[in-house]
Amino acid sequence: MCGIVGYIGYEQAAPILLQGLEKLEYRGYDSAGVCLFNGKELQVEKAKGKLEVLKNLTNNGEDLSGTVGIGHTRWATHGEPSDVNAHPHLSESGRFAVVHNGIIENYNQLKEYLISKGITFRSKTDTEVIAQLIEYYYKDNLIDTIIKVLSKLNGSYAIGVISQENPDEIIAVRKESPLIVGLGEHENYIASDVPAILAKTRKIYRLENNEIAILTRENVRIINTDKEEVKKEVQTVNWDVSAAEKGGYEHFMFKEIMEQPKAIHDTITPRIKDGRVVLDEISITDEQLKNFNKIEIIACGSAYHVGVVAKYVFEKILRKPVEVDLASEFRYRDPIVDDKTLAVVISQSGETADTREAMKEAQRHGAHVISIVNVVGSSIASESDDVIYTWAGPEIAVATTKAYSTQLAVIYLMAIYFGDKLGNISEEDYKMYVSELEQLPDKITKILEHKENIQYLASKHFNSRDVFFIGRNIDYALSLEGSLKLKEISYIHSEAYAAGELKHGTISLIENGTLVIALATHEKLIEKIVSNIEEVQARGADVVCLACENHQEIKNVSQNTIFIPQACDMVLPSLAVIPLQLFAYYVASLKGCDIDKPRNLAKSVTVE
Repeated sequence: MCGIVGYIGYEQAAPILLQGLEKLEYRGYDSAGVCLFNGKELQVEKAKGKLEVLKNLTNNGEDLSGTVGIGHTRWATHGEPSDVNAHPHLSESGRFAVVHNGIIENYNQLKEYLISKGITFRSKTDTEVIAQLIEYYYKDNLIDTIIKVLSKLNGSYAIGVISQENPDEIIAVRKESPLIVGLGEHENYIASDVPAILAKTRKIYRLENNEIAILTRENVRIINTDKEEVKKEVQTVNWDVSAAEKGGYEHFMFKEIMEQPKAIHDTITPRIKDGRVVLDEISITDEQLKNFNKIEIIACGSAYHVGVVAKYVFEKILRKPVEVDLASEFRYRDPIVDDKTLAVVISQSGETADTREAMKEAQRHGAHVISIVNVVGSSIASESDDVIYTWAGPEIAVATTKAYSTQLAVIYLMAIYFGDKLGNISEEDYKMYVSELEQLPDKITKILEHKENIQYLASKHFNSRDVFFIGRNIDYALSLEGSLKLKEISYIHSEAYAAGELKHGTISLIENGTLVIALATHEKLIEKIVSNIEEVQARGADVVCLACENHQEIKNVSQNTIFIPQACDMVLPSLAVIPLQLFAYYVASLKGCDIDKPRNLAKSVTVE
């Protein structure tokens, strides 16, 4: 959510800030703005709407002078999207400017206090409180002032500050919201995420909670809130700039769908050695593993859907009870967790606020936490007992595809690895599972080679008003993700149901022309799902069925059928999700939707 960029150097800052903000558009936003010190004062330009509006307003930044500046793309939490509520925000005198990602939970109390002191507010945002507090407490030392302001704030934040009082500095601080520092030659940067500065530098610091970065043109100094120097390790970003570019594809989402064979290969291959799954990242002993009496999976959104698949896989192979919780619910339901609980926390960004706080709750009760994360050095990764990285590379589109698929791949690796240690897998099954894993990239490539078939089906159904996904067992788990993909990028009302529940109310919604997408990949339940298909067809539904290629007879009971390569039950979700992603993509494309940046959504949800 929201994007922050800051630059200090010797070049004109505004074009650099706008270029950086463009790379953060994937995070979701409704307005954008920049602030520069032009040699005399802080100059702010901001506008509601797409970044293009701000670019046109400023002639791509060329009309704004200054070599120090901060920029922001806002996703509204307090106050409607508007020019006034857009960041950056100035203090009353205009001497201090602030950009902020996160939420200041006690802003109302702080605002009332400042108003009582005669300070006038321009916006309805929580962020303006930060700028006004800085001016209110400022004496002659900006760092001391910011530390004092931080002591007044409750909530989460990544903050960038520039001022007329210290025109040759950018001050940045984080708590619970991601913020990095980019290191250049005679120039330095701040940003919410790597893509914003990747064209300028590959050397970064990742700020930790309550660390304050002081940037000048020639130096970066990092301190804590006690003003003690913090030694940071310089990290080098090793993925190519092109990984965050469209590379000739019309949308990032389509590019990332097509990248899934490589992403899964990169996730799996380093962890299979001589035919055995090796998870060196995990510190759990065999004795610990045997003593765990429950597995608790915690996640949000698509990562939660990975968790639902994992429940079926883990319970079948590990023979231990598994609970799957939405992170936002886990925190507040007084969960039964102790030191005999293995908590698996799944987050693409490693910064998801609800997931992170739920993880802390599990740890407070003594659970051992393994996180599945894509971003090295992210908060969840750093604070877990163990972390398994997915190696999906940067995912820019808001709707996840390859991150979901690589998370599934890690689940399979964990199931085989732990199942072997528990003595639950025969040598024959072990070899079969590993072989199935190794074949996944090629089988997915085969599906992608026939993507035009999915495009044709999308052309027949993109005007659907309601779509229902049904499945049983692990197919039901996958239907949750298929439904989410469709609704989030095409804005079509879509629901996922366990097919056995149709007769308990849901079938009343089926009428002539209703599209039902039936997942029928689970071998043992083919006959059951066929019965459900016939039930909805009898009530006028149009059915698209997704099945394995060894079940050609399914064509006899559905108007349209999508076939995927045959595989063992465990890995079928990784194959079946590809047509569902493509269907959602093509439907959204035919409807003319903003596929990479769906309305009201953000890529990284860093607020509760």
